Amino acid sequence: MSTNWAAEDLISLRERVYLHIKDLILEGEFKTGDRLVERELADRLNISRTPIREALFRLESQGFVKTVPRKGVIVADISEKEIIEVFTILSSLEVLAAKLAVQKLDEEIKSKISSYIKKVEECLDNEEAFSDLHGEYNQLLYSAAKNSKLQEILSGLSDYIRAFAKIGYKNPGRAVQSMEEHVKIMEAIMNQESEMTEYLTKIHIENSKKAYIEAVNQSKEKRKG
Repeated sequence: MSTNWAAEDLISLRERVYLHIKDLILEGEFKTGDRLVERELADRLNISRTPIREALFRLESQGFVKTVPRKGVIVADISEKEIIEVFTILSSLEVLAAKLAVQKLDEEIKSKISSYIKKVEECLDNEEAFSDLHGEYNQLLYSAAKNSKLQEILSGLSDYIRAFAKIGYKNPGRAVQSMEEHVKIMEAIMNQESEMTEYLTKIHIENSKKAYIEAVNQSKEKRKG
């Protein structure tokens, strides 16, 4: 199925193509060892090869793909060690954001947290809404910390966070569990319980890591079978 990627300008097109292909890799649509052919990707996105080539070059510099003689560009294996490293960084940063959110809690953030909790409770039977709710949780947490540099760093990890959550949600019950964890964290922030907020955030990231690794391993086993 082709997509119309007519761009408003070349810079936005380059960025969109890069993010799109990276998402497909992180979300498992393009799996380890899959060939990424410029012509096929260009046809799929209905664009020229140039932004595809630039995106693949950028992804190779970051270790997401690699060039293999007589094969071309293939998806690289993102090791479990690398995944754990990302989650370790994420845990430290989100714990810091949560602690700052407790310290800097004001009426505006309280109102936003209350609205978020209500929205989650209304959508617990609608898993299609969870992806948007997950993104909303992240943005609310980061903005509540009121630290622009921390928010910038965490936003830079947003591609990983979104993709990891989406894959982890494939495990039965994990999506609902994750939403419930979000609510508990937000309630702890509302109650200005700093230690509880830190504890719940660490547990949430650890559960997300386990769910992601389990889902990836199950996918690998299916491919072997």
